[in-house]
Amino acid sequence: MQPNPGLVAILAYDGLCTFEFGVAVEIFGLERPEFDFPWYEHRIVAVDAGPMRALGGFQVLADGTLELLETARTIVVPGWRDRSVPPPEALLEALRRAHARGARLLSICSGAFVLAATGLLDGLGATTHWRYTEELAESFPAILVDPHVLYVDSGQVITSAGSAAGIDACLHLVARDFGAQVANAVARRLVMSPQRTGGQAQFIPSPVSRTPRGDLSSVMQWARERLHEPLGVRQLASQAAMSERTFLRHFTQACGVSPKAWLQHERLARARELLESSDDNTDNIALLCGYRSVESFRVAFRSVVGVAPSVYRERFGRG
Repeated sequence: MQPNPGLVAILAYDGLCTFEFGVAVEIFGLERPEFDFPWYEHRIVAVDAGPMRALGGFQVLADGTLELLETARTIVVPGWRDRSVPPPEALLEALRRAHARGARLLSICSGAFVLAATGLLDGLGATTHWRYTEELAESFPAILVDPHVLYVDSGQVITSAGSAAGIDACLHLVARDFGAQVANAVARRLVMSPQRTGGQAQFIPSPVSRTPRGDLSSVMQWARERLHEPLGVRQLASQAAMSERTFLRHFTQACGVSPKAWLQHERLARARELLESSDDNTDNIALLCGYRSVESFRVAFRSVVGVAPSVYRERFGRG
């Protein structure tokens, strides 16, 4: 677990995107009396001089100027006022200096255009709101823009899609610092589902059917209670009383990912919980989460979480 997560600097600017700003403040700026360890410090950093107006008509007072970025461990760019207007060079230089000394940068929605203007996204994967991904790719061809995902974690830089995806990206960073259990506790206080995986689709073209046959929530809960079993599309389709082909189409339209990808996410989420809270060895956790071999579990865990199960337990386990 991160012993001291350090200072989170949240940018404020004239024309501030209110929702994106609120997301960052809600997750990093609230006191957390429910935790017995240090939470993030946070400061609001002014990009512009003078009163800064936010969408909705109110004004924002900052804690300081761009000089505060010199001591921030994490910097959040909550959207941007106008994608066609270049960000101030002073802001871009401050972000470059912060990145050079190891600070983490996180953008929400159109905030990716600010990070793109620094050049720090060149050669990296990134995303933004699905309406702007084509524009981002055309304006900054050196960036590997993924138009489909909720967020992209490139290590020191995280970019997220439209407004609500910023919640998932911020919770992802919390999970990196404190583990999945803490991130899920923050999600519960937000009265929302646990943080969604970054690879989940950001835009679902078809709404979920309102008929009982199209309600997949009960099937998903049924599967969560049986993650130790060798579940697949056949078993899920049978539980939903659908053909495999129909179930696959309905599930993908409703959830934005295939049943296989969803099961993988659920199995690994369960594995993270067990690594944090239990003393079970890796072999047993692999079986409890439905993996046929510990090696396939290790490969899947490392590919999604970024570290081996043993490293994750060392960092987030109860000790």
